[in-house]
Amino acid sequence: MTKINVERKIKSLKKEMHNSFDISDRVLHIGNATVGFIYLKSFTDNLIFSTAIYEPISCFKGEISFEEIKKLIQANDIKEIKDEEIIDNVIKGAVVIFISSSDKILSVDIQKFNTRAPSEPPTSPVIQGPREGFTEDIKTNIGLLRKRFFSSDLVLKNFSVGRKTKTTIVIAYLHGVADKKVVKEVEKKLKAIDIDGVVDSYYLMPYLISHPNSLFKQIGNTEKPDIVSAKLLEGRVAIMLDNTPMVLTVPFVILEEMQNTNDYYTNYIYASLLRFIRAIGVFLALLGPGTYIALQLFHYNVLPIKYLITIADSTQQIPFTPFIEILFISLLFQILYEVSLRLPSYLGLATSVVGALILGDTGVKAGLISPPAVIVVAIAKIALYTIPEQSAQITVLQFVFLLIGASVGLLGLLGGLIYIIAYLNNLENFGAPYLAPFSPFILSDNKDGFVRVDIKDMKTRPKSFKNSNIRRQK
Repeated sequence: MTKINVERKIKSLKKEMHNSFDISDRVLHIGNATVGFIYLKSFTDNLIFSTAIYEPISCFKGEISFEEIKKLIQANDIKEIKDEEIIDNVIKGAVVIFISSSDKILSVDIQKFNTRAPSEPPTSPVIQGPREGFTEDIKTNIGLLRKRFFSSDLVLKNFSVGRKTKTTIVIAYLHGVADKKVVKEVEKKLKAIDIDGVVDSYYLMPYLISHPNSLFKQIGNTEKPDIVSAKLLEGRVAIMLDNTPMVLTVPFVILEEMQNTNDYYTNYIYASLLRFIRAIGVFLALLGPGTYIALQLFHYNVLPIKYLITIADSTQQIPFTPFIEILFISLLFQILYEVSLRLPSYLGLATSVVGALILGDTGVKAGLISPPAVIVVAIAKIALYTIPEQSAQITVLQFVFLLIGASVGLLGLLGGLIYIIAYLNNLENFGAPYLAPFSPFILSDNKDGFVRVDIKDMKTRPKSFKNSNIRRQK
């Protein structure tokens, strides 16, 4: 049996970790043996180390052995590791223990760091329903998920990604519900990632999606454990990443963006009405400014005479063409939005209010912009956030349709809309058609489509994507 020179081993490890200031080590001489400890003081619970590890070993009288050390340690997460695993364990918050009389190495996980408590996420507020949200600590997030599934069928698989960060990733799914091929495909794509570091779940998206150059979102994401739980019950796979509260879910279909957490905690008839309103909001956001320009430039004869007179009176003194006017107002709104995001909250609110009201009103009085144009753009920008997760994509398309409306008119807008629908119809995500359950039309899945029926009538899981067990209630 090879013995370890403890002092030399610790010195070698510290050198390998570039003698970082937060590396701590201890050496004890007990009988004829030397016991060494190495850990990160910035990442390790020093109280547990002192009371549960160091004191029991240092107070031992007599000849100490590796097996005796295992008995003395008063901690749960103890394991034997290989020499090449030492640094990996130390940087993840474990205390590594050597003894000169043995070639075996012991690792005790006593990781500790500050993290915020679960709270209602700002991206998904609810009127009724659970207010818990994921945090940046993956152990906390796993606990939030575990307490919703008191079942051995909840499967959690973990591995690390990133040569430098070695970030922990956890795949969660329900055994007997999620499709095994989807699970294997997710694992394969994640394990194939070769990158220096991953600091957020959004870093993983380009490696998971089937169409990396597409504008449209292809991966679901949420900060709420109840939403992830519901998606797991449908047969989806969740991807959790350490240091971020955002959890990814696959497969993803565009219908998910029309759904909201509050839909399932309120009357189903009211929820159905809200989904139709969201759909109207999307069309207003996409086509509103472009349609206004097209009507003003090419199809003014279809407008009611009173409205046409109002438009003519309002725009008579405007020095810009209708296209330049709408483009200017749209850019102004977008700049105000970007400014309000980046300023501190108390300044951001003031800036957005001052910009939207005072600048808009002053611009109208100065004769630079017209009131109808301001109203059209304002409605389009407000409607944008009926589905906030798609706001980035809709903003880009808004400018595209604005350009088409100014160039070709209503026929161009109609052609552009048909092209986008046809393009979306060809998108696929882990075997799930992007426009399902509308294309292909799946009658049973439309019970939770634009119209939501009562929960007791949703007897089957979605057929829009593969799962192992289609029936969820008798």
